[in-house]
Amino acid sequence: MARRPLVAGNWKMNGLHASIGELEKIIVGAKGLPQVDLMVCPPATLLASFAAAAHGSRVSIGGQDCHALASGAYTGDISAEMLKDAGAAAVIVGHSERRQYHGETDAAVRAKALAAYRAGLVAIVCVGETHAEREAKRALAVVGAQLDGSLPDDAANLVVAYEPVWAIGTGLTPTPGDVGDMHRFIRERLGSRYGEAAATTRIL
Repeated sequence: MARRPLVAGNWKMNGLHASIGELEKIIVGAKGLPQVDLMVCPPATLLASFAAAAHGSRVSIGGQDCHALASGAYTGDISAEMLKDAGAAAVIVGHSERRQYHGETDAAVRAKALAAYRAGLVAIVCVGETHAEREAKRALAVVGAQLDGSLPDDAANLVVAYEPVWAIGTGLTPTPGDVGDMHRFIRERLGSRYGEAAATTRIL
């Protein structure tokens, strides 16, 4: 399956019901981008209404996180099955903010990626290094370890999102060379792990 460019917007903890107007603008704009897949990942409170509004359009809707289990006594959590039921096509797992502020380990991220597969969702697995790690020239080692520990054994329905953590809210901007070098490293790592199946994995 050929890889198409994917542009996914993570709205994080932002957006109210009226924000559906922004989604409607994105849906209209998407008509002029036939060679690109577009996705919006709103907060869970908006997911069902966004999925309904985007139905039949070129914009898909994704969740921002999920629990590893399908159900249970986990107050405030959302399972991958719930996201699927609400209309999601994908879910972000392992975002740097989840790793940093919620202490998520690579093993926890992998469990969530497997949950996404279980529910029939695309797993968008995030990886990336901090500024200190990059300055210490450990970027490749850090991202390599995250890939090894966070990815499921099957490359189907997998997207790897590289986010240089040092560029989030700092005013620092990675160069095309920075991103290109890391994408090549990730692509090589995926090839070693998945073989020909890695060709279907998209990297953001």
